[in-house]
Amino acid sequence: MITLKNQYLTVLINEFGAELTSVKDSKSIEYIWQADPSFWKRHAPILFPIVGRLKDNQYSYHGQQYQMSQHGFARDQRFKVEKQNEDSVTLLLTDSDETLAIYPFSFQLRVTYELVDHTLRVSFLVVNPNTEEMLFSLGAHPGFNVPLTSEGGHFEDSFIRVAPKKEYRRIPLKPPYSDPSDPRTLDLTKPLRLNHRLFNSDALVLDLGGNETTVMLANTLNDHGVAVTLFNAPYVGIWSPYPKQAPFACIEPWWGLADTVNADGQFENKFAINRLNVNQTFKAQYEISFF
Repeated sequence: MITLKNQYLTVLINEFGAELTSVKDSKSIEYIWQADPSFWKRHAPILFPIVGRLKDNQYSYHGQQYQMSQHGFARDQRFKVEKQNEDSVTLLLTDSDETLAIYPFSFQLRVTYELVDHTLRVSFLVVNPNTEEMLFSLGAHPGFNVPLTSEGGHFEDSFIRVAPKKEYRRIPLKPPYSDPSDPRTLDLTKPLRLNHRLFNSDALVLDLGGNETTVMLANTLNDHGVAVTLFNAPYVGIWSPYPKQAPFACIEPWWGLADTVNADGQFENKFAINRLNVNQTFKAQYEISFF
């Protein structure tokens, strides 16, 4: 387990999955969901090389059929620590015989965590070392305790606030697939009070258009919360498992989406897939501020 620390926060990161597993402030308040398996057994997995689920958990590429489970394989691979100091670490995942059997691309995926005051910056760097175009999706899935209090409280005491305040285009899910052909809107000019029924059709998926957006999770019981700022993500998912009455919520930066309801299974036709030319790099970043 990797520890990053400054005068405000102590952060734990697991080399397995390069997964953020704990963020505590100076008063030992735990912000990150602690992976109770009766609700959800993860903390903050990295999603690569797909986000969400494929049609029938499979796809075709250049005439070859491949099987891949939800959210890809990075979350279940051991990353290598490339460099580390007291307040930052960079971890690297590369292809292997195991990954090539289900994803026919060589790749380098670097994840950097950096503590700056009350904020954790998370940066991704994807490199294409292949002799052809590389196709991939990428995402983050951090879960946060709701509400952030040791004095009881309820899920409904928390709310989401989004900046800029406006009506957002929402991409509905017909679980587990996305349906961008039937967009809705979600009025986020005012705070959105949480309740479990919000997630009865899976995540709320907002189309951000790649614009800088901050999604804040706070509550009416105290002044603690988190603010997730997405710098170039086209989508954000807001999720809590339903119908479980789970005491956490996820704010998920996504550079990709689950297969659409009418997906043809061809990887090169996948909606919202990223295309990276030979020897080119893809950079993505988000940050979480804790208060």
